[in-house]
This record gives sequence, structure tokens and C-alpha cells, in this order.
Amino acid sequence: MNFLMNLLEIKNLSLELKHEENWNPILSSLSFSLSKGETIGIVGESGSGKSVTALSIMQLLTKKSSKFTKGEIWFETEEGEKGKMRNRKGKSLINLKSKFNLLETDEKELQKIRGNRIAMIFQEPMTSLNPVIKCGKQVKETLLLHTCLTKKGAKQKTIELFNDVQLPEPEKLFHKYPHELSGGQKQRVMIAMAMGCNPDILIADEPTTALDVTVQKNILELLKQLQKKYSLSIIIISHDLGVVAQIANRVLVIHKGKIVEQGDVKTVFQKPQHPYTKGLLSCRPKLNEKPYRLQTMTTEVKPQPNIEAEKQIVYNNIRDSLGSTIIRKSKFNNPIFQIQNLNKLFPIRKEELFEKQKYFQALENINLEIYEGETLGLVGESGCGKTTLGRTLMRLVEPDSGTICYKGINLLELSHSKMRTIRKEIQMVLQDPYSSLNQRLTIGQMLIEPMKVHRILHHDKELKMKAIELLERVGLSEEHLYRYPHEFSGGQRQRIAIARALTLNPKFIICDESVSALDVSIQAQVLNLLNDLKQEFNLTYLFISHDLSVVKYMSDRIAVMKKGKIVELNTAGEIYLNPKTEYTQRLIEAIPII
Repeated sequence: MNFLMNLLEIKNLSLELKHEENWNPILSSLSFSLSKGETIGIVGESGSGKSVTALSIMQLLTKKSSKFTKGEIWFETEEGEKGKMRNRKGKSLINLKSKFNLLETDEKELQKIRGNRIAMIFQEPMTSLNPVIKCGKQVKETLLLHTCLTKKGAKQKTIELFNDVQLPEPEKLFHKYPHELSGGQKQRVMIAMAMGCNPDILIADEPTTALDVTVQKNILELLKQLQKKYSLSIIIISHDLGVVAQIANRVLVIHKGKIVEQGDVKTVFQKPQHPYTKGLLSCRPKLNEKPYRLQTMTTEVKPQPNIEAEKQIVYNNIRDSLGSTIIRKSKFNNPIFQIQNLNKLFPIRKEELFEKQKYFQALENINLEIYEGETLGLVGESGCGKTTLGRTLMRLVEPDSGTICYKGINLLELSHSKMRTIRKEIQMVLQDPYSSLNQRLTIGQMLIEPMKVHRILHHDKELKMKAIELLERVGLSEEHLYRYPHEFSGGQRQRIAIARALTLNPKFIICDESVSALDVSIQAQVLNLLNDLKQEFNLTYLFISHDLSVVKYMSDRIAVMKKGKIVELNTAGEIYLNPKTEYTQRLIEAIPII
């Protein structure tokens, strides 16, 4: 496909960011262009400079902590109706010259461009949206700022945008707060806000992070539709190579602030030339094979026997909890968890004062056995009940009915003090380590505190030595003991969360989307670490994730959830090769494949 007009051209861009008193190089001689109607994908590890490149284009970096040492960012816009657009006071929103250097443009002119000609979808919609302002009002404010619409017209335009991004019941959603929406819906609100002024360029920074595969597919299809409708040029930044392969025309591979490889998607992903690109591609779990360990960027992994052959699983026929599907039981003979007829209802907020109370059924007649030493994968769309089930097993959420037996003990009959003792053996690694770690405590304090509470060790020296031992086991060192969470990368924080889960010598760990926000190389390291710890400490995992390729690699069996029910349960290979339900088939078809 040929793209004639260059809307954006970056020439030899070099950027330094200030840390304490030192200036550190972040981008080095970066050069690329974006044509009208084209989609460029930018991939690379965390800290490679992907998001900083986007913020540089938007000129959102503060001048006190950043400086461009050389380079130019040329933006060209078409004259005509867009150039003549005016706000409510009749002032021009953008000057009529068609090409200018963003690095030399003053702040007033930049304010006319941001959101109007170049729009951005930020990485985390929950933190990007104001939690105390209704969704519709946030989009409406953008329209009032950049267009000549009246308040009534801006509201109507907002509802039209909500329709464009396929949000259900847009009139009702206009009056809802961000916390009342699912992750996919919040992302669509962000897209609607970005599209409000019909921009020339849309920058999407990790637009599908932490979304399940079907929602992810819908978001990508939506971006394609909007691109066709509005003649958009798109820059998509993602750690998920499959996402970039689905939507981009060209791809840039960035490593330590430099473009190490670029070209059309098919050529770069199928015939990579640079060792770094080859490394990124080899880190992804493959759907058609299951190696003993995943390749990482830091070490060469020697060929290992297939993980299924290594385990020498001996199958026996037993009937699963659905009553009809025959599953195959491996060497895992002893069920560590037995869940029977588990139900959980959540009350729905009333729209009117005297309205009858309605409930949402998060869990419906869950029957499940988890065997000691196995990894049970749990997959399904957002809102299907995966996290609720995990929290219910720990009694962080109290079920309405049913039984949960852990090693033969019914947890629902235990007092809170006795449950506290049992909970030492059942730990959880949460989805977002940054928000789950206490920002005011050092890593050492966080690791030592639970051991003190549960009286694992008594002397300070022993506690410190145990904390150091745990950090070293997850690939960190003693020096990290005295740092705070904000001083670590995403992958390091995830390792700290795993170390904290191991402090009480657990037997069962619930991994709730524990690698969803990590780039492929860090994800491979964490998955290898989880498998190593499983063997070393004889752990049992409930592995919750929206990424089916990761779940297939990690799991012995997979349970598929839909609307609070387990609709399919089988070995990982059987689920992928021979799905029994249309829902499972749809989940598998939505997996992005390079």
C-alpha cells in the first residue's frame, strides 16, 4: 500500500531526561515518518523509549526535566475546513501554515494542536479518566474546548461518539462514572474523547493492555473502522507483538532509545534481521509447542525436552464437574481444593429510590477440583467471574452458598481467626503490583511485616536474612531491600509481589493476571520464575489470565468461565485443539497470531 503525504516526520531526534542532578540519554538519533492513512507500530521492552517518543510528539514532557539535544519533529496539516475551525469565541484553533516544527512551536499553538490535530489514547484509562467526573462530561469538555459547538450540541456529539465506539446504551453511559464501567468500556471512552475533534493523527499507547482477547480484538477492529471513516493516521505502541501484527502497516523496533529495525510488519516479524528483534519474537509463548523454559532476552536457553513428555503424565478417565465431559487426570492425585455449588451475588445500584433490589450473579454453581502440584488455568472475558472466584477461595469475598474445602477443611465454617491461620498457605499475586504494594514502605519492610504478624521467625537478623533470600530467589539482591516500589520497573515490582507471596511458605498461590501488563521479555522471565518456584517449593497454582497463549503454556488443565459459570474444563492441549463450546472457540480465534 502506498502512502503519499507525510503528516509527521521525525528527524535525528535525541532526548535527555534529568534524574537527580544527572542528564541521561533516552532517545538517540530517532528518525521515521508517518503518512496519511498509515498505521505504524512501535515495539520494544519497557524503558526502551516507546512512550517517551509519543510524549515528545505531543510535547507533554516538562522542560525542567527534559531537553532535546538535537533533531526536529515536523507536523503537516491540510488547509481547508480543519485549518479554519474556530472555537466558541471565534478564535482560530490552528494557524493556516501547513507545516511547522513542533519543537519550535510555542505553547499557545501547541494547545491548539493537542487533541485537535494530534490526539492520544493513554496507557491506563482508569488513571487517565477523572474518577469524580462523569464520562460524558469529560468528553463534552474536550469538544467545548476545541470546537464551536454549544453545550447541547457537544452533548449530542458525545453520544454520537459513544455510538461510533460501540458503547452500549450511550445515553445512560453519558451519566456514569469511570468506576462503573468495565476495562474495555473505559478504553472506548478514551477513544471517543480522542476522536472528538476528528484529528489527523491518533497515538494509541498500549490501548489493549490488560484487556481480554475478545475485547482486545473488538478494540483493534474499532480502530480500523475509525481509521477508514476519518482517514486517520495511527501510531500504536504495544508490548504485545500480536496486537501490532494485526493492525500496523509498518513496525519500528526500539532498543535503548534507538530504532534497531524497521519495515513492513510481515517482513520484520517473519524474517527479522536484528538479534534484538529475533529475541523479542522468541520470548512469546507459542501455541503449537510447549518448551520446558521460555527464551529470554538475557540468556540463551538450551533446547529442552517437551514439557508434556518431561512430566510423563499418566491419564485415567474421570468425569468432571460438568457431568458430561471426560477429563484426564494426571499424576496429581490429591485435590487440594474442592469447590461445590459455589454462588455469589452482588447487589446492583438502584436507579430509583423505591425500585426493587436487583442482583448480579458473579458465580453460579461452581464445581471444581484443583489437584496438589498442578497449575489450573482460568480464562474468560472480563466480568465473567475469574477474579471473584480467586478472591472467594481466600474468603476475601464471602460466597452466598456452597462449600470450599481446602485439604478437607470447609473454609466457610471457620472463624476469622482460624481462617487467618489457613490463609498463610493460600496467597495471591495481584494484577497490578504498583497499586498492591504499599508506597510508604521499603521492600524489606513489606517482606518482613507478614512474617512478624504470623510469627514465622522471631529475631530481626533471621527476618532480614529470610527477606534477602526471597529477593535473591526472584532475581533481585540485598540492595533492593531498602528501596521503595516507585524505584523499580514493572517487571521488578512483579518479582517483589511474588517474593511477598512466598514469605509465609504457602502451598497454593493464585496468580491473578500477574503478567498481563509486562512486555514479552519480562513476561518470559516471570513465567520461567513461576515454574521454577513451583518445582522448588511444591506449589499449586490457580493461574488467571486473559492471554490464552500464556495460560496454555503454564497450565496442566484449563477451566473456561462465562457469565459466572464454568462452561468447559479439560487439559490445556485438548482445550486448544478441540474446544467443545462455541464460546471457547471464539476465545481461541481472538488470539493474535504473528
